[in-house]
Amino acid sequence: MIDYLKQPWPWYIAGPVIGLIVPALLLLGNKHFGISANLRHICAACFPRNISFFKYDWRKESWNLFFVAGILVGGFLAAYYLSDPNSLQVSPALMADLEHFGIRDHGGLLPAELFSWSALGTLRGLIMLVGGGFLVGFGTRYAGGCTSGHAIMGLSNLQWPSLIATICFMVGGFIMANLILPFILSL
Repeated sequence: MIDYLKQPWPWYIAGPVIGLIVPALLLLGNKHFGISANLRHICAACFPRNISFFKYDWRKESWNLFFVAGILVGGFLAAYYLSDPNSLQVSPALMADLEHFGIRDHGGLLPAELFSWSALGTLRGLIMLVGGGFLVGFGTRYAGGCTSGHAIMGLSNLQWPSLIATICFMVGGFIMANLILPFILSL
């Protein structure tokens, strides 16, 4: 069983499992799904001040907090018990592209030249970690949800704003990967 869990799951298993989340949530009467909604629930639970945005019954959405806890526990278990660092395969073309930008550490999931405390002291690391983190947080709040919330739940509910947000996520991702990221990596 452990060997089965260690291998990558094919799309025809993982995709339907993710897809079945939507009808299950709709049958349970929930219309919100995603990570960013939990930040609001946590703030409403921990800081019950007179802020109208946090005045709602967050306990009705507390199941979503278990979802986030499951992601954290699952990530920990996968990283420390189900992963094999020697099985990581990076495309030779990608390694050549990264080496062009001075990124030679291919030993883990994230290159240390970009994602480490020492990288935070460089302009490239500051833009990637702090600037990127700010933009993700700001964009999530501005768009009224995160990629999983809009793309999985919003599209399933046929919400027009979720379609627009998902299209913008995709276009932004293409622009970032092909135009902006090479510029940042060359700094």
